Amino acid sequence: MCILVGAFPRKQGMERGDLLAKNAAIFEAQGKAIEKNASRNVKILVVGNPANTNCLILRHFAPSIPDKNFTALTRLDHHRAAAQISEKLHVPVSQVKNVTIWGNHSATQYPEANYALLQTPGQPSRQVSQLLDKAYLEGPFVPTIQKRGAEVIAARGLSSALSAAWAITSHMRDWWFGTASGEWVSMGVVSDGSYNIPKGLIFSFPVAIKNGDWEIVQGLKFNEFGKEAIKTTTEELSQEKELAFSKLGVSSK
Repeated sequence: MCILVGAFPRKQGMERGDLLAKNAAIFEAQGKAIEKNASRNVKILVVGNPANTNCLILRHFAPSIPDKNFTALTRLDHHRAAAQISEKLHVPVSQVKNVTIWGNHSATQYPEANYALLQTPGQPSRQVSQLLDKAYLEGPFVPTIQKRGAEVIAARGLSSALSAAWAITSHMRDWWFGTASGEWVSMGVVSDGSYNIPKGLIFSFPVAIKNGDWEIVQGLKFNEFGKEAIKTTTEELSQEKELAFSKLGVSSK
């Protein structure tokens, strides 16, 4: 496995475009190193932000590594979403399943709980959307998750540390050993066109994992709020892609 945490760190007040420019050259070099030296079966996790687009750059410069082997970390956001729901419902976070982070690991991400479940031992599973108001799930819940990273930076002057480490551990554990039947987690993966996301973008989807192989969960539906949120984060990722490759002077096609 390759866990790539070595990115130029986001600092308070830093624009995302500045961060992209700083990291484009770093991930070009790391992609070339992986292409030259790594096993074709290597499992790659990009942690350094902007993680989705850094992963996209890495993939471009390691073309012989299968698309299935590239991932970006959105598990930290996934954990934050589950934690907010558990706090709201006054239950252990371990009982909250199937929240989803869609799109970019940024302030445009779409944290969604329409299919999330509360699994209390000895009781039937219950839909979180039936336990919490739509006004909350499409209101305060969304920006709380979107802005959490920036709030951490503002509070401590640095990005998340231990919570990010736990997210990395959880991501790789599930990639290696799989998810429970009927459950999914959030991972930034190479889009295959599912949910009309442009092919090739590194986009966070709900994934189920078995025998070390992830699959995008299919058949989930969006209301108008969700459709607009997906559109916003997709547009940002497309713009990041164009900007990053322009900084490198290579075609993004």
